[in-house]
Amino acid sequence: MRSLMFKRFTLPLFLSSRRGGSGFSDGLNWALARKGVVVKDKAFQNLTSSELQQKGATIAGSLSGLPVHVRGNVLRGSSDISKAQYIKLLKQVTTHMSSIPNVFVHDGAVGSSSDSDAKVRVISDSPSAVLKLSSILWRTPTRAVSHDSCPLTLYVATSISPGVVDAIGLVAQGNNGFIAADIERSSLILYGKAFSDANGIKEALTSLSGPIISARGGLLLSARVLVSGDSVILLFAPEDTIQSCADQLVSADAGVVLSSQGVAPLFPTGNSNSPDLFKLPAAVILASSDRSGIIPSIAKLSPGQAAYHFLAGYQNGKFVPAYSKFPSMDALELAKAFFAKLKDHKISTFIVNVNKGRTHIKGKDLFALVESSVSKNIPPFEPKGGGDLEEKYRSFLSGKYPDISQEFSF
Repeated sequence: MRSLMFKRFTLPLFLSSRRGGSGFSDGLNWALARKGVVVKDKAFQNLTSSELQQKGATIAGSLSGLPVHVRGNVLRGSSDISKAQYIKLLKQVTTHMSSIPNVFVHDGAVGSSSDSDAKVRVISDSPSAVLKLSSILWRTPTRAVSHDSCPLTLYVATSISPGVVDAIGLVAQGNNGFIAADIERSSLILYGKAFSDANGIKEALTSLSGPIISARGGLLLSARVLVSGDSVILLFAPEDTIQSCADQLVSADAGVVLSSQGVAPLFPTGNSNSPDLFKLPAAVILASSDRSGIIPSIAKLSPGQAAYHFLAGYQNGKFVPAYSKFPSMDALELAKAFFAKLKDHKISTFIVNVNKGRTHIKGKDLFALVESSVSKNIPPFEPKGGGDLEEKYRSFLSGKYPDISQEFSF
């Protein structure tokens, strides 16, 4: 059986900032100074879990729903945080970190393929925060961040005075804090206990890493990975459908990078037996939800049809362009790149209707239907008298994307 993985070679991480355990390194200190953090005493880099615990790290509980403020994203219109607010916040955070004895640095990546990932440097005032964040980021070779042309910087300020942040005028969740991201600066700030909100951090990191991954030839998609026998399948579906078949997914996290090398999850899957990099998909599944019955249970799409339905993301009268929860991604550009990948790599694409009148196809039934896409001869998509539905698609897409390619079709 062919292997599903293309394992990338990584060197073990080590405490490169120490000389004889002193926590001192000219190179690291200069790198931190360029990010506004002047090391007062020691900077510890890439400590292991046991070393972090020796420095006082504890396993923090999980939080969710913290405010996520994003700026520099033209696709969202107005920013959640102004440029002046972000600059003031960043200044307060770096001043705080320059005033404490020790800082903790961790290097990692968003995306498991070194060819199309986004390197991340974490600078924290807390070993507990680093312990938590090390499970969210992929491991990356030592010095990979320092040699990267455009790494992301993640500042974690757990002990900064609440009054300082209140003066900036940002909304926090009680004493738990907030997440603030600046796409133009490729930087992210976690205030208070925000390092415990894994979903919020992943959302922010995805928005920040999108432009970097795209520039490196990767296609960031809001998809999940399924493995059926020797076949890799990409699944696009609404969240309620995803949750019903979570046990069959490689990871419940939305987000993969599709490149010529294969499929790379954005974040670690939590399964030590799962490869870092999967081979190119044998099939792509677009799950639609259509009560009218015009969209069949399953049908094969041409690349142009696949791009059209991908761009619409139709779900019972609503459209979710590119099925995406990533607000920084341009859906039309994604659809164009998606179309090119399908054609270049001859990837089969299918549409599945998860709505059967009053019932939804979920869980094992959906998984069986998806598996059939790579094992059976599925007929091409022929809408059953789809005039009204086709007009809904046309009206929405032509209004939102007037420059849509003529190669895209219902």
